[in-house]
Amino acid sequence: MRYISTRGGSPSVSFFDALLTGLAPDGGLYVPETWPHLSAEQLRAAATAPYAETAAAILSLFAGKDLSMKEAIGLTEEAYGGQWANPGITPVQQVGPGDYILELFHGPSLAFKDIAMQLLAGLYGLALERRDARLAIVCATSGDTGGAAVEALKETDRVDLFVLMPKGRVSDVQRRFMTASGGDNIHALNIEGDFDTAQAIVKALFADKAFAQEVALSPVNSINWVRIMAQSVYYVVASSALAIAGPVNFTVPSGNFGDALAGFVAKMIGAPIGRIMIATNANDGIAKAFETGTYAKSAASLATLSPAMDISVASNFERIVYEAVGRDPVILKKLYESFAQSGSFDIPAPALAMLKQHFDAFGVDDQETRWALADCFEQTGEVLCPHTAVGWRARFGEDEITGARVLLATAHPAKFPETVDSILGQAPGLPRHCADLFDRKEVMVDMPADAGAVKAYIRAHIGTSA
Repeated sequence: MRYISTRGGSPSVSFFDALLTGLAPDGGLYVPETWPHLSAEQLRAAATAPYAETAAAILSLFAGKDLSMKEAIGLTEEAYGGQWANPGITPVQQVGPGDYILELFHGPSLAFKDIAMQLLAGLYGLALERRDARLAIVCATSGDTGGAAVEALKETDRVDLFVLMPKGRVSDVQRRFMTASGGDNIHALNIEGDFDTAQAIVKALFADKAFAQEVALSPVNSINWVRIMAQSVYYVVASSALAIAGPVNFTVPSGNFGDALAGFVAKMIGAPIGRIMIATNANDGIAKAFETGTYAKSAASLATLSPAMDISVASNFERIVYEAVGRDPVILKKLYESFAQSGSFDIPAPALAMLKQHFDAFGVDDQETRWALADCFEQTGEVLCPHTAVGWRARFGEDEITGARVLLATAHPAKFPETVDSILGQAPGLPRHCADLFDRKEVMVDMPADAGAVKAYIRAHIGTSA
């Protein structure tokens, strides 16, 4: 299995090279050279098999010769072991006729990002051991990616993790998962600005190829292909279990498009998936793109009740546009050159039609988010996090689509106690495994919105935990 850049200017690489480098040298994102496929037998087994077994089948599919099946099984069994509050890893709850909630928040940091990060940690460890190497992993986060990365990598040898979070734009619980881990190899940087500012700094670090090579830089954001692959597993599991009445439809709270893309990946490898609803908050560039045919960056991301989705540039949108233009890197590169220059591009009509074959999109403001959180509690007794509430408002109705309808619950409501309390009059408590989160010592460094300052900090701290 080989991986190619969406922009066509870099040679193909192996699975482990795509994992360790993350971003292609030409600035594009790695995608599989061809789409592999699960067998009918594997899809049937996914409905009832242990989660780790299905994850190993998919990992083996995308890793090719880089991993033996024995190694794949070992990695997935470690990733989806006793650190999960629910042994089903991603259990499905029925909340109405044909309506289900897919719970993705039972991992160590209480967010769906744990599902990929726990597997990524093992893959990093194996790859670095094979190559006798060390990595400086960098992560821009709007709230949940950073905490999941910290929980996964805080005890990983050969890795230094630098998390860039927007100062004052994450919840207290989200912040503490990044600042109070106790890991000597963890560096939480409090960046002046919003998520897009932090993400721009990360891109600047990788654009400085000499620096990236000097410190062995690698990304853990969803620009890293392996994150997307790992998230595709729960789509395969849920759709295989619920596809009795036909293809299963999903509603996905989305800011960076990575989780929605993972659903498309699962569909491409054979999962019985129908339509995917992309639910955005007031940062609704993707929803507007589907409505108008123009993808545009807003001047700045808006602060909302669903902060992990406060993103004005969805990095993974490039991967789906690449598929939509027939995997033509020349067209893709021209579109993103236009985006870099003007902040927008018009999606070619055939590409927009292709996107609409698979996806719907809907923008939800804070007032609607409050309504949805209260409505779900009144209708089902389920307490949602504000991101999942965005999905509850946007989800498919019975008269819009046939087949099961599944809403992805992307975070535990205890990560946003103030918001939930202000709407429902009750604050959800932290699960037992992290009940002492606010008793732990916080360690973080305030940092200006300056790539040079971040580079200097990374240079001074790589290898200090060894």
